[in-house]
Amino acid sequence: MIEWMIPPVLAHLGRDARLLFVTRFVRLFAYGAVSVVLVLYLVSVGLTEPQAGVLLTFTLLGDTIVSLVLTTRADRRGRRRTLFIGALLMAAAGLVFAWTRSPWLLFLAATIGVISPSGQEVGPFLSIEQAALSHIVPDRARTEVFAWYTLTGAVATAIGALGAGGLTRLVERAGLPPVSGYRAVVILYAVLGLVLAVMFAVLSSAAEPQIVRAKQPFQFTFHGLVGVERSKDVVVKLSALFALDSFGGSFVVQSVVAYWFHLRFGVSTVTLGAIFFWANLFAGISALLASRMAARFGLIRTMVATHLPSNVLLILVPLMPTLPLAILVLLLRFSISQMDVPTRQSYVMAVVPPEERSAAAGITGVARTTGASIGPLFVGFMLASPALVNLPFFIAGSVKIAYDLILYRQFIAIRPPEEV
Repeated sequence: MIEWMIPPVLAHLGRDARLLFVTRFVRLFAYGAVSVVLVLYLVSVGLTEPQAGVLLTFTLLGDTIVSLVLTTRADRRGRRRTLFIGALLMAAAGLVFAWTRSPWLLFLAATIGVISPSGQEVGPFLSIEQAALSHIVPDRARTEVFAWYTLTGAVATAIGALGAGGLTRLVERAGLPPVSGYRAVVILYAVLGLVLAVMFAVLSSAAEPQIVRAKQPFQFTFHGLVGVERSKDVVVKLSALFALDSFGGSFVVQSVVAYWFHLRFGVSTVTLGAIFFWANLFAGISALLASRMAARFGLIRTMVATHLPSNVLLILVPLMPTLPLAILVLLLRFSISQMDVPTRQSYVMAVVPPEERSAAAGITGVARTTGASIGPLFVGFMLASPALVNLPFFIAGSVKIAYDLILYRQFIAIRPPEEV
């Protein structure tokens, strides 16, 4: 009964691949839950909006450092070990956030640990899981597998956002202050980090790279530092563009948008959870359509054709005069905004050699996280000023439109193997 419901492309995946889909779900559930309450929680424990914005920057910068250190060595030191360490850092960050009000300890945990203010992937997980999946699926099936992988994460993020709203409501009904509900979500985040560690520990050796390079003494070169050689040029160009895209997106990470709705329309956490449940659900479903479009029009064309109009909608969100209209435009934006995700991930895996995939995915992922760490530094000040509260949407949409146009011009001629 259940087997006929499983998509054919997923039916033949092995145990490790299916386990990676489960870890993706658990991780994104945690990210989706904590992103809805993160800024509200930080403000509730005594931080100002500007301080919260700076802390989000430290969070993303720390995630960048962790990702760079771990992903560029994953193929040589072991993917399972790297994923296990990342899960422990995720749990540690959640525990510190839950049990202290000290700004210094919060900033330390944000820098060293792994925590997501956006509801999207941070840390070393995505890059390594993508590389592992790319080894076990044929080139023509890769984009579709990544689409289902993206859908899995989007559904998990959606349920996590809804769950965060429900959990905070339950805590408040018990007579406790709102901050206790926010803290309950953060504790759940830490627990799920430990659950991930257990699951990564039981991955088999099949998750490791098929081509194991011999250990060599460290060299202070680009290859020695980051683990790519043959794909250096394309990885550098893609990383710069992805950093630009994430810089734009950093002004409207999910925790910031949630707080914006709270400021602008007085939206409760329960309603915020419902908003982002549907937003992430629409985003995930659109990923399946993206794989079909890519098969017909190509990866780069699909990325640009879906991403560009979504950024126009992003600019329109703060211009809506009522809450229902603002939600409607946001949901329309989410329904196409993530269609470039599986195509982008598939494109990176397609244009680099198999033995450099973890490193390439890690470098481009770090570039995205680096770009994403800049915006929150300024967003906190914008949210604190009524005159500037809508500015993050305008900056984000404009920068991301520029990214789309440059990407098309630079990479339309570089085609992956399945499109040749």
